[in-house]
Amino acid sequence: MKQHTLLAVLLAASAAALSNARAGEAPVGYTDTPMLPGGKWHVHDPDRPQPRLVKPGAKFSDLAPAPSDAIVLFDGTNLDKWNGPKGKPTWKIEDGFAEVTPKSGSINTKDEFGDFQLHLEFATPAEVKGDSQERGNSGVIIHGRYEVQVLDSYQNRTYADGTVGGLYGQFPPRANVARKPGEWQTYDIIFEAPQWEEGKLVKPAQVTVILNGVVLHHKQALLGYVVHHDLAKYGRPYSGKGPIQLQDHNNPMRFRNIWIRPLGEYDQQ
Repeated sequence: MKQHTLLAVLLAASAAALSNARAGEAPVGYTDTPMLPGGKWHVHDPDRPQPRLVKPGAKFSDLAPAPSDAIVLFDGTNLDKWNGPKGKPTWKIEDGFAEVTPKSGSINTKDEFGDFQLHLEFATPAEVKGDSQERGNSGVIIHGRYEVQVLDSYQNRTYADGTVGGLYGQFPPRANVARKPGEWQTYDIIFEAPQWEEGKLVKPAQVTVILNGVVLHHKQALLGYVVHHDLAKYGRPYSGKGPIQLQDHNNPMRFRNIWIRPLGEYDQQ
């Protein structure tokens, strides 16, 4: 009996290991995380269905000018509207883009925003190194609490809620429309801040995400503040405003043409 019990334990451990790191691949998910609402998938579940592949249309014109009422956060010349961990960002600026200097830290906008429309363009490294979450990883982190994932997801398997366009740890994108490594890609993000009344959440944060012209999420209600390897939940109420952060995940990611339009009540004339 003892031998059979030991064998069963070893087989279970082996199955879990294969689930977390399939032969010949980097770890692509976890099975020891909490279940997401609905009780079907774990957070970062390796077996959650992958987004279907969709080839994006023709590239938009490079560096299309921002709308007249937009706040230009990065025009290719300086990062004066951003802060790094120790003050002035140390990311490299070259040929109209800002490149993450690995281990230099994430950068945050000096200004805070509530509801907004955000546009930015990014490129993952042309030289492919690593796989799964170690390949072309960054993120657009809103209010320091919600993450729209940036990743090189071109022929790169990872857990579905961590692929490019995913609302990290919560909702996979509707499709994988990643371009090839080194090619410029376009994000358009519309965000609505959460609302509280007397300390109680009455409206969750909502986000619409468009990558390379394809809608990945539309007014998706977020489960809460982003967290790795755990279930997102709303913490203490806040003002509903916060900075935009571009994440340093030790990959030399590139960003350009970043602008934002704060959204308020419609100004009737």
